[in-house]
Amino acid sequence: MNRSLLTVKQLSKLAGVTPRTLHHYDEIGLLKPSRVGENGYRYYGEESLLRLQQILFYRELGIPLEDIKKIIGRRDFDVLGALGSHKDALKKQVTRLNRLIQTVDNTINHLKGNTIMSEKSYFEGFSEEEQEKYAQEAEELYDAESVRESNRKWKGYSAAKKEAIMAEGKAVYTDMIAAMPKGAASADVQAIVERWRRHLEYFWTPNLDQLIGLANGYNDDPRFKANFDQMHPRLAEFMRAAVSVYVSNQKK
Repeated sequence: MNRSLLTVKQLSKLAGVTPRTLHHYDEIGLLKPSRVGENGYRYYGEESLLRLQQILFYRELGIPLEDIKKIIGRRDFDVLGALGSHKDALKKQVTRLNRLIQTVDNTINHLKGNTIMSEKSYFEGFSEEEQEKYAQEAEELYDAESVRESNRKWKGYSAAKKEAIMAEGKAVYTDMIAAMPKGAASADVQAIVERWRRHLEYFWTPNLDQLIGLANGYNDDPRFKANFDQMHPRLAEFMRAAVSVYVSNQKK
């Protein structure tokens, strides 16, 4: 079936990307237009649409552009096979998101007094990989070497050690939620912040200013905030206040 060619403006609107993005993809050789008119305008046909779809699927999976270029640039690249792989990956995401939605519903019912949640139930749907990813993203606020060092440290732990670290991290936040009524400056809360700081050393060793940056990220980054909100709607805000007190005390 023949389709009419699309302009940059038409394709950008259709795919939900900016014209600047399409120009960039062209410049790096990732997505060339099907034809360039005498006026210099780029035009895209069905083959370009399929290629852009692949690019967006791989981007959704967090793969860098340079790696995507290598993957879809191979002579033996199989579009149907790639679509099958994307489908499998998306199904896994749907399963995990459904578990997170269930955790949200369970937490809402718990806070309303309709049900009682176990400590473990607060964290249903948060995989080890997700926890590691968020730790890495937090470190990217500072420098790439911290990210690489964190990866090396994490991969060096045994499976049992990783499980213990994850359990310890969950306990920190569970205890923080329980201590919230005592106030951010209370001795009990400040002791939990100290546990949180020591726990971070399994991944990296932040300075005091970076602790503030991380606590701010819990509130300002929608992904961090969503996870904290699922544990308690005020946890991220309370962590920022508690960490601010902790840092002020440390700097005295």
